[in-house]
Amino acid sequence: MQLDVFLKKVSINHALNMLLWHIAEAGIEIAALIKQGALAGVTEKMTSTNVQGETQMQLDIRSHEVALAQLRASAVVAAVLSEEEEKPTMLETIDAPFLVSMDPLDGSSNLAINGVVGSIFSVLPNTGVSTLGEQAFLQPGQDQRAAAYIMYGPATLLVLSIGQGTHIFTLDHHSQAFVLTQQTVTVPEETSEFAINASNQRYWQAAVQRYIGECLQGKEGPRARDFNMRWCASMVMDVHRILTRGGVFLYPHDNKQPVKAGRLRLLYEANPMSLLVTQAGGESITGQGDVLALQPTDCHQRVPVLLGSKQEIQRLRDYHQQIHPQATE
Repeated sequence: MQLDVFLKKVSINHALNMLLWHIAEAGIEIAALIKQGALAGVTEKMTSTNVQGETQMQLDIRSHEVALAQLRASAVVAAVLSEEEEKPTMLETIDAPFLVSMDPLDGSSNLAINGVVGSIFSVLPNTGVSTLGEQAFLQPGQDQRAAAYIMYGPATLLVLSIGQGTHIFTLDHHSQAFVLTQQTVTVPEETSEFAINASNQRYWQAAVQRYIGECLQGKEGPRARDFNMRWCASMVMDVHRILTRGGVFLYPHDNKQPVKAGRLRLLYEANPMSLLVTQAGGESITGQGDVLALQPTDCHQRVPVLLGSKQEIQRLRDYHQQIHPQATE
C-alpha cells in the first residue's frame, strides 16, 4: 500500500495528508543527493555554523533548502522552524493550518564515514503564528498532529505517526513512492540493549550512573542478565533500532556543560521522536517527567531524553525519583 493510499484510509484531514506527502517528497530528493555523496559535493564541510554553533556540512544546507521548498509547495504550512536557522521562516501562506519544526539532516557527521543519516519532522497546529510569531511554536509535544523521520540507509525508510500508531514505509526506487512495509510497530516492553555515549560517563547524574552500572554488571549483577551497548551518533538510527527490536536510547542530563539541560533539541528532535516511540508502546522521559508534557520556553531549547522500552524507562524514572524526589526532570 503506497503512502497516499494509506493516508486516505486512516486520515480525514486532507491538508495533513498533503503535508505528509510533501515531506515524503523532500525525503526522496534528499535521498538522491545522499546517494551521490562526494560526487555531488554534499559531504564537504562548510566554514559556516548553524544556530547551535555546529559546523555545517554542504548537505545540511541542501537538505534544509529541499525540505523548505517542499513545505512551501504544500500550501498548508504557515511557518517552518529548522535546526539550520535561528528564526522560523514565515511562509506566504501565513494562515495555513500547520507549523513544521525540522532537523533537515540528523547525524550529518556520519556522512564522512558513509554512515546512516536522517531527517526529522514535527507537525503542530497553527495557533496564530501571524500574531504570535515564533511563540506559536512553543507548544508541548502532546499537541503534535504528526511526527516523522526519514532514514537514509541501505534502504530509505519513512517512519510516521499521526496519533494512530507508528508505521514504516520503504521507498520503492522504481516507482519513486513510499510503500507500507510495517504497520503498527510495537516496541518490546523488555530489553537487554542500551544506547548511550559512554565517553560522558563521568558527567552523568547518579540515577543514570546506577542504571548503566547495573547493566554492565550483567549476569553477576542485580539485573541477572547481560546487556549489549550500541551508539550510532545519529538519533534517527538509534531510535529506529528501538522501534525495530527494542532497547533504550539515553541522552541524559549531565554536568559536562551545566548551562545546557541536555543535548537534544525539544521541538525538532525530542518531541517528534517521543511521539513515534510512545505511539509504538514505548515511553520517553526527561528523568522523571514525560518529554511530551514539557512546555517549551525557546525554539531551540535543549532537553535530556531517555526513551525506549517501557519497563526500562520506568526503572530509570524510579531511579531519578529515588535520588531526586523533588526534581521535575
